[in-house]
Amino acid sequence: MTAPTPHPSTEGRTPYPVGLLLAGRRVVVVGGGQVAQRRLPALIATGAELHLISPATTPAVQAMADAGELTWHPRPYQDGDLAGAWYALVATDDPAVNAAVSAEAERERVFCARSDDAAAATAWTPASGRDAGATVAVLTGDPRHSAALRDAIVDGLRDGSLAARQYRAHGAGVALVGGGPGDPDLITVRGRRLLADADVVVADRLAPRELLAELPEHVEVIDASKIPYGRFMAQEAINRTLIEHAKAGKFVVRLKGGDPYVFGRGGEELLACAEAGLPVTVVPGISSSISVPAAAGVPVTHRGMTHEFTVISGHVGPDDDRSLTNWEAAAKMSGTLVLLMAVDKIGAIAAKLVEHGRPADTPVAIVQEGTTAAQRRVDATLGTVGAVVDAEGIKPPAVIVIGDVVNVLAAAFRR
Repeated sequence: MTAPTPHPSTEGRTPYPVGLLLAGRRVVVVGGGQVAQRRLPALIATGAELHLISPATTPAVQAMADAGELTWHPRPYQDGDLAGAWYALVATDDPAVNAAVSAEAERERVFCARSDDAAAATAWTPASGRDAGATVAVLTGDPRHSAALRDAIVDGLRDGSLAARQYRAHGAGVALVGGGPGDPDLITVRGRRLLADADVVVADRLAPRELLAELPEHVEVIDASKIPYGRFMAQEAINRTLIEHAKAGKFVVRLKGGDPYVFGRGGEELLACAEAGLPVTVVPGISSSISVPAAAGVPVTHRGMTHEFTVISGHVGPDDDRSLTNWEAAAKMSGTLVLLMAVDKIGAIAAKLVEHGRPADTPVAIVQEGTTAAQRRVDATLGTVGAVVDAEGIKPPAVIVIGDVVNVLAAAFRR
């Protein structure tokens, strides 16, 4: 077979826009750093058979692999890795590796996007965004121009005007933005606006990751993920990062899952920034403690059934000396209990609640990955929930609801 002729520079050429239907098809990403972290969620959403080749990854990318959303090959790129691929993305900081992947892609006739050299690529990644099921993708050759056009179109779709809004950059400072429970559509309008103006984004693993793909190329994304019992960025390091970038004249958005002040350490971050003399904006977010149960058909309150609901962190167990929860009082309350970060402690927590008088047949709902495409609900009782969580392989993030409200809408919600 005759070897393909290398393509000339793409300068001055007009790309042909096309939407790739990659579901079930092999896609290879080489490199597991920040660029991959930003691009992977959109590729995962396509349903592609996704293979990541990189000796190391960011914690957020590792979490995608641990969740089974992609297959991670923890090694350097090797010639032949693109065999059978339909599309490839090169995202390493080694020009020689990037060139080698591009060369194989050229030989194998696999369209290949490069994060370091658009002229040497055969595909460009557009600035893209979504609204009400529509995908907007813009290609100009200039990432900032593409992102600005994309933002104007998406904003116009969202408010019905299709008119470009004027970009107004923020001064140096920090915004603590609650991103909501996971679905990117559940971030507030103000949160999305501030995110679009950011120079630096410090993002949690539980923040809506699809929003990172909408950021202009010049925005620095810093991974502040905390994987349970795994890799994490210490809170002190997060505080220092916010302060250092803001003092360097940048507008920094701290993008958090849920609400900044509901077990999100937003108060600690605000205090650290305030002590450093920095202006801080706080944007509340939809807390997973109420939104995730709602998405799974569980109202945390219901007339005639409960007059209160209590949100409790299950990060430490009931017999741990660090626990600040009065479990005996919680057991004696008649209202709803909502547990966050409690998956691995739920057996001990349930036993403690039963010990202090909560009936063992009290209904329990466990909602994993709430509001996302991977959401699932598993039901149990206080007497069985520990065994059910183990048997069902429930993993964080999950919200656990205890109380009669678990069943109140069951019949209607499942119609």
